Amino acid sequence: MHELTIILTDAERDELHDLADAQGRTPEELAHDAVHHHLRVQSERLAALAGRLAQQHAGLLRRLGE
Repeated sequence: MHELTIILTDAERDELHDLADAQGRTPEELAHDAVHHHLRVQSERLAALAGRLAQQHAGLLRRLGE
């Protein structure tokens, strides 16, 4: 595991702590879940974009592979 430090405003820190407390979790767990979710969503978005680009340019890609 690796450690990451992020800068939060006082309001963001308070909101994160309040939300974590309400859910019976730690702020670190919530932040980790948020990062994990964001990475998953962005990876899926980029994979879909790459697929669309590959379809749009299939002929060119085929010629480049020859």
